[in-house]
Amino acid sequence: MPNDPVTPGGSPTPYDAQLPEVTYPKTIVGQPALVTGAASGIGKATALGLARAGADVVVNYDGDAAPAEDVAHQIEAMGGRAIAIMADVSKEDDVTAMFAKAVDHFGTLHIVVSNAGLQRDSPFEQMTLEQWNMVIGVNLTGQFLCARAATREFKRRGVDAKLSVAAGKIICMSSVHQEIPWAGHANYASSKGGVMLLMKSIAQELAPHRIRVNSVAPGAIRTPINTSAWSTPEAYAELMRLVPYKRIGEPDDIARAVAWLASDAADYITGATLFVDGGMTLYPGFATGG
Repeated sequence: MPNDPVTPGGSPTPYDAQLPEVTYPKTIVGQPALVTGAASGIGKATALGLARAGADVVVNYDGDAAPAEDVAHQIEAMGGRAIAIMADVSKEDDVTAMFAKAVDHFGTLHIVVSNAGLQRDSPFEQMTLEQWNMVIGVNLTGQFLCARAATREFKRRGVDAKLSVAAGKIICMSSVHQEIPWAGHANYASSKGGVMLLMKSIAQELAPHRIRVNSVAPGAIRTPINTSAWSTPEAYAELMRLVPYKRIGEPDDIARAVAWLASDAADYITGATLFVDGGMTLYPGFATGG
């Protein structure tokens, strides 16, 4: 994929990034997928990307139903099937009810993308237990609850060789901060470090059952949650000091990676983290020194 347009002085422009139009291969036709936190940002792009690849999609949300319903309507406009289901992924009863409703609606699930996540930032000594628990609850416990529910459904159904050589695919949304410490965000970084070892541990356990478990780890992505990091030329230039590829990521960068991991093209991959970060984990501060 090309870089952003570049000014004569060599600085990427923050406003004109356009990914080339890509047609998603129809690699997951007939495989219902559930995406948590799918009403906006990366989750929305992932839900739409999986639909373009042929999946019917459960659009999970927590809060206002209108954005999730809009995503579902966009999927239906493509010719796919979709349903929006409200659930707080940090609550066991909500997750259990969501999966029951999804299976009742689509018959089963083949793909579960645990994307829901949030931040409650604070200097460490000022961080409250509520801030810590909320982030760990959604970002880590939520992934545990969704992966557990997915595993139970995948084991119940087993491999449907007409649709996939795997019994099911679990894709955890992690972050470059499973590797990179992040001052002022100890709860978030801890949650993503936990996601990494949760993913690896259950991938090891579930592989004999033909259930594949992987993570996608985004870097800097242009979403509403981090508008302040890219919405001005000054902020964007500062951000690009951390991104060797010299463009911000777009939500569809993540969606494409998820769709590929969910397909049989990635069948021999389990227990892996796919970093989609423009090189952010390459320690760019050492590019000219060290």
